Amino acid sequence: MNSYINPLTNQTTQSLVEELNKSYKINPDYFNRFNVKRGLRNADGTGVMAGITKISSVDGYYIDDGERVPKEGHLYFRGFDMQEIVKHCQEENRFGYEEVAWLLIFGSLPTSEQLARFRDILAVSRNLPEDFIEDTMMKAPSPNIMNKITRTILALYSYDESPDDTSLENVVRQSVQLVGQLPVIMAYAYQVKRRHYLKKSMYIHPAKPDQSTAETILRSIRSDKTFTDDEAKLLDLCLMVHAEHGGGNNSTFATRVLTSSGTDTYAAIAAGMGALKGPKHGGANIKAAEMIRFIQNGVADPTDEGQVADYLAKIIRKEAGDHSGLIYGMGHAVYTLSDPRAVILKEEARKYAEKTGNTEKFNLIESIERLTPEVFLKEKGNKKPICANVDLYSGFIYEMLRIPEDLYTPLFTTARIAGWTAHRLEELATGGRIIRPAYKSVMAKRKYVTIDKRIAKYAPDQGYVPYEERIIQGE
Repeated sequence: MNSYINPLTNQTTQSLVEELNKSYKINPDYFNRFNVKRGLRNADGTGVMAGITKISSVDGYYIDDGERVPKEGHLYFRGFDMQEIVKHCQEENRFGYEEVAWLLIFGSLPTSEQLARFRDILAVSRNLPEDFIEDTMMKAPSPNIMNKITRTILALYSYDESPDDTSLENVVRQSVQLVGQLPVIMAYAYQVKRRHYLKKSMYIHPAKPDQSTAETILRSIRSDKTFTDDEAKLLDLCLMVHAEHGGGNNSTFATRVLTSSGTDTYAAIAAGMGALKGPKHGGANIKAAEMIRFIQNGVADPTDEGQVADYLAKIIRKEAGDHSGLIYGMGHAVYTLSDPRAVILKEEARKYAEKTGNTEKFNLIESIERLTPEVFLKEKGNKKPICANVDLYSGFIYEMLRIPEDLYTPLFTTARIAGWTAHRLEELATGGRIIRPAYKSVMAKRKYVTIDKRIAKYAPDQGYVPYEERIIQGE
């Protein structure tokens, strides 16, 4: 496949950016002056109330006399504590993601008969349309699997007999199909990248109808199709904790925004995927894994907490890591003392690390979790509690499961499709109005200038001289 050739030279692009920068500057004082909720956040960091939901609840603090008071975090799916759901699935030694998906979409815990039927429907849904893999997925491969998955979801629109029907009956059908399809789409997208970009063998393993979502994923991405029950149950756990996280998270809100416009299911879900890809959202699991490698390579002794703390300080000062100043995997918009997802994954990571000989790396990650609040206090004077979030340990678990880093964020997507579809259905059933927040305009009014007076003068060493400046100079 031929690469796209950019018609703009670097010099031309630089000149255009210089022109653009003149129009994209806003005085930061305006945000306070006009009481603008940047990032849809209140001054105390809480989210602006934008809707009502019965799907899930993210509980990380309480308000006392107008002050936000930290507390241990809890995540509720349809009123059930997520940690309790996980606990029972583990005690009964069974896969739980399918039960969580049913609970989120339909609002109740399934009976054994309902769950069995649901799993059968998901298994049938994994059979993609005839020639879809060859015609849609193998052509135009992408170096980024998230982009390939998003494009593939949009392509499914063309294979749907009623793609624009937004009745609840039709959207339920589409939703359940997507929950079943996404694991195999992710696996095929990875295989296509292996062949085209990594120059490795591609293997397509048809899904087995009796396997869970987690088993299907492991079978699909491994050349020999083999995995242990422990591996599949650990991946299933990751899918459960990632399945849903409230209506206000960036990707779910994006899905609800598009849904409110009346658009089709595939476009709405693709919006969620595009949002989740970002390194400030779902893509943070890859950034956390990258950061841990930076620390491993940047300190002489990763077991020395003093050296680790010094390196974390360099990261905060933008002197190390990816120079963003962010310690990935630490901190959350809602959780204060603990992220229940991180609590669960940390305990499982500890057990599996001991079993697989990865204790040293686990200890380093635990040190990052323990030291980060102290380093932030020292470097920034930040006294707010900072807890580990789900991304700090999820990538480490995927690494121990021998899952390629390319699939870390796509796995998040494969789990979150259950939550997205539930929120789309809720928005269709209860929303009723297009989501349209306001933006304060701070532009100055200007008089129109005829085209003969605004021909830009181009100088190779200066770029474009703005026509307003030339008019002022009397040209």
